[in-house]
Amino acid sequence: MPAETLLVVGGGIVGLATAERWLQRHPAHEVVVLEKEPGLATHQTGRNSGVLHSGIYYRPGSAKARNCIRGKQLMESFCREQGIPFETCGKVIVATTEAERPRLAEILERGHANGVDCRRIDAAELEELEPHAAGLEAIHVPGAGIVDYREVALRLGERIEQHGGRIRTAFPVTALEVRAGQVVAHGPEGEEIGTRAVACAGLFSDRLARASGLDPGVQIVPFRGEYYELSEQARGLCRNLIYPVPDPAFPFLGVHFTRMVGGGVECGPNAVFAFAREGYHRTDVDVADLFEALGWPGVWRLFARHWETGLGEMWRSWSKSAFVRALQRLVPEIRAEQLSPAPAGVRAMALGRDGSLVDDYLIRREGPIIHVCNAPSPAATSALSIGETVVALAEVD
Repeated sequence: MPAETLLVVGGGIVGLATAERWLQRHPAHEVVVLEKEPGLATHQTGRNSGVLHSGIYYRPGSAKARNCIRGKQLMESFCREQGIPFETCGKVIVATTEAERPRLAEILERGHANGVDCRRIDAAELEELEPHAAGLEAIHVPGAGIVDYREVALRLGERIEQHGGRIRTAFPVTALEVRAGQVVAHGPEGEEIGTRAVACAGLFSDRLARASGLDPGVQIVPFRGEYYELSEQARGLCRNLIYPVPDPAFPFLGVHFTRMVGGGVECGPNAVFAFAREGYHRTDVDVADLFEALGWPGVWRLFARHWETGLGEMWRSWSKSAFVRALQRLVPEIRAEQLSPAPAGVRAMALGRDGSLVDDYLIRREGPIIHVCNAPSPAATSALSIGETVVALAEVD
């Protein structure tokens, strides 16, 4: 019997990366991944647009910046070794108004501080890179890329099992308990026992932390991101990745164009408050989730602070023409008939009591249990680096 057993709660890319990195460092140990769904990578990982982020947006010195830059390198190496298709295609961040020029300069400054290869380009060079994009100027980030994160996650799962790990699906974990020097994962399907545990529960990270005796100090609030896909005939309007200048007050990158590694082009997402933690459709309502969210004081402070932006996002959710107009700011030739609905995703946003959005990774340890309480974008890009970070923390006795 192994001297150590690590329990990993969550079969998304962060949990799988953590389990795989642990087995690399401790091949004699046992690892058990516990996933509530019948398969792996069914939520945030499997509904990801597939961008390999460069690290240009994030505050220098932040966990996001460090892990994104390191994680991108690790992810590209992993894909090469495993034969997983990816492409370093580059992206442009486009200023379409005079008011956006100062924000574009701030992003460029952050990129340089983070060591990202990026430069400011004028409208003529933007036209060379993206002939159908419109803008006064832009930042070109040649190192940005695309990959299928679900394929990465499934390969991580295969590697875990190849190295002796065990993956148990359809096992929802309701609480983690330290009992007689061991960690017990409780669920409706029984118990799993280990010596250490890492919880990567995504949309339910705060709920699991509280059930396990840790107050994370935040509430997960779900925001649905809705997408459209370009018709095959219209895909030529976007060569690679076309992004707007994001609003610095809101932790979303805005409606953008993403060429997928499989050949399609996605447009979106917007960002609307979801009425269920797994609310992938406008009509999805979970009364318990909704009342829990609305009972958190930070939600009302967030709404009060960003009500105008929120109304705009909701209007784009219900009005295709409004969504198209947002896209036309970047690519004026886009027409509504060229767009068809694509699967939506739900982003787990960690919100403080004061209404502040926790826009960095939040990892808390309580004895032998580590909770990844917040892992927003670019967590998929950063997953292998986050996994290494969590493993190093878990190794400390």
